[in-house]
Amino acid sequence: MLDKQVKSLAGSVVVIGLGRFGTGVATSLVQLGHDVLAIESNAETVQNLSGILPHVVQADSTDIETLRQLGVQDFAHAVVSIGSDLEASVLTVLNLSQLSLKDIWVKANNPQHGRIAERVGAHHVVYPETDMGERVAHLVTGKMIDFIEFDDGFAIAKTRSPMETHKKTLSQSDVRKRHGITVVGIKRRHQDFIYAKPDTEIKPGDHLIVAGPTRQVERFAALY
Repeated sequence: MLDKQVKSLAGSVVVIGLGRFGTGVATSLVQLGHDVLAIESNAETVQNLSGILPHVVQADSTDIETLRQLGVQDFAHAVVSIGSDLEASVLTVLNLSQLSLKDIWVKANNPQHGRIAERVGAHHVVYPETDMGERVAHLVTGKMIDFIEFDDGFAIAKTRSPMETHKKTLSQSDVRKRHGITVVGIKRRHQDFIYAKPDTEIKPGDHLIVAGPTRQVERFAALY
């Protein structure tokens, strides 16, 4: 039964290590509507999160055969959040690399940990002191290039311009009325930052700086 469930998640995100940071990433991804397989070695933690995360299993991620049996090689993204055990973190990253995952993120406690992780196959290193789980959840899935949320449920994000805005001015696409967000500016390749005006035309490939209530910003970014 588990094998069938895991195979249905191909192309999604596997989160390994469910401390505070890993749990934050996994639950944020689930809330955003993504399919997530969460892996944790501690049975009590798995039990506590079984009612929150739809797919959470107890497993040893330092064993490559275990990861292979879980179908981890079919996932597009992996987040390794094993902060307390450097050896387990590095071995897990190495296993994921050997399984040919193309997008491996790792939480590192310090620059040395980060450098080692990169040498064995990590593509991105994040530090929990500066990168919160929810922000990383947005960045991992590629919907946003950057994301900052404030305490009052307001967010600012840098995201790719959706097709519905291409070759239209901001007044024509009317994203503020349709999506509840405000386009603050546009970053176009090889050009200076453009402050958004009603007659500003959006082109394919533009990056938009948008602001608004967190959920509306998330939904707008998902249009890409």
